[in-house]
Amino acid sequence: MKPPMIIDCHGHYTTAPKALETWRNAQIANLNTPHLGPKVADLKISDDELRESIETNQLRLMKERGSDLTLFSPRASFMAHHIGDFQVSSKWAGICNELCYRVSQLFPESFVPVAMLPQSPGVDPATCISELERCIREFGNVGINLNPDPSGGHWTSPALSDKHWYPIYEKMVEHNIPAMVHVSTSCNSCFHTTGAHYLNADTTAFMQCLTSDLFKDFPTLRFLIPHGGGAVPYHWGRFRGLAQELKKPLLQEHLLKNIFFDTCVYHQPGIDLLTKVIPVDNILFASEMIGAVRGIDPETGYYFDDTKRYIQASSILNDEQRYKIYEGNTRRVFPLLDAKLKAKGL
Repeated sequence: MKPPMIIDCHGHYTTAPKALETWRNAQIANLNTPHLGPKVADLKISDDELRESIETNQLRLMKERGSDLTLFSPRASFMAHHIGDFQVSSKWAGICNELCYRVSQLFPESFVPVAMLPQSPGVDPATCISELERCIREFGNVGINLNPDPSGGHWTSPALSDKHWYPIYEKMVEHNIPAMVHVSTSCNSCFHTTGAHYLNADTTAFMQCLTSDLFKDFPTLRFLIPHGGGAVPYHWGRFRGLAQELKKPLLQEHLLKNIFFDTCVYHQPGIDLLTKVIPVDNILFASEMIGAVRGIDPETGYYFDDTKRYIQASSILNDEQRYKIYEGNTRRVFPLLDAKLKAKGL
């Protein structure tokens, strides 16, 4: 069996040149006076600046840690859909998506773009379709990130099972793309962005699907729940029991044809639990490197987000199962990616 391609399905452009943040700050400073705010054309970032931001960061770590390809989307905490209105989000999403596309063009063997959507609280998700289709048509994006809580920690949107979201789902099915269900910055001080809000959202998204019959309406819809699924694997018995009380089918039939989990879990016991509880066919390799947890674990001497080490060290997995996690499952969940790779003879 040939060695698998190591595909990281969860990468964000957290190292974008400073000019991007400067532009965003100027946009936010002029929310009430948009005519005085920066124009899209005002943002000037050269290819050399993009190369430097990637070569000294993500690409360097990919080479050091032995990963081959990263699905690359805008920085999640920067999406900040709660700021401004749809027009603000639309400009911001367009800029961020184009930068990820440019990175993928500069490093085509290492990065493939995934799009953020121009969501805004209280706004019909159908307004996001134009950007979604632009990213697929012009940039070759293979998936999207979907924020179930554009309010930034106040949860004012309907559940993911509500028909409010159906315009997005219809386009996902039409284009055969999955969505990573990923929130952004929390502006609610009760919920730390990466330590609480992200994990709350992962768990919440799973439960919203569990209590519904969403996948009867969309049998081919696919969600990737990041960060190992939040609390889901740890409380698998609770979710099985709740599904039983709600007279739902077994979770294998009810959800696991449509919901998948990544390996952004930053210690060996966590990965061991994930791979023991969740079927291997539902686990995709990811690291979210240079993300929420960037330091070195004093217990191991290695970076917390060097997740390949945990997969390699697992006593639960065999080589066939590692292949599925590293490559096979991601190609199946992201068929547009699979088509790109096959076109390259990979």
